[in-house]
Amino acid sequence: MTDKSYSFIGLARKAGKLVYGEMSCGKIIKNKKASLVIIACDASENTRKKFENSCNYKKIPFLYFGEKEVFGKLLGKDVISVIAITDTGFAQSLTGKIRVRQNNKKKHGGGLIE
Repeated sequence: MTDKSYSFIGLARKAGKLVYGEMSCGKIIKNKKASLVIIACDASENTRKKFENSCNYKKIPFLYFGEKEVFGKLLGKDVISVIAITDTGFAQSLTGKIRVRQNNKKKHGGGLIE
């Protein structure tokens, strides 16, 4: 993975600051131990709504980013729809990296327009 956002997610995992999977993330959110929740863009509507509502209720920031198959490969599983970062510093850094990535995608790439 050459993308800085995905690399940083791997770093958070190695540092023990990442939880993944719906059940584990649900527990972390319920106990207000998550600093950031990331929901895969291709997660099911039920999953998206469930975690969006939980995060809003507990006032935990969340982002839509990535694909569940990419998260799965990164973390050694089949597919993963939800991950949670448990450290504030990691959460802030990752949020910044994701925002930069999302902003860069919206800019024109310099190709020829006819």
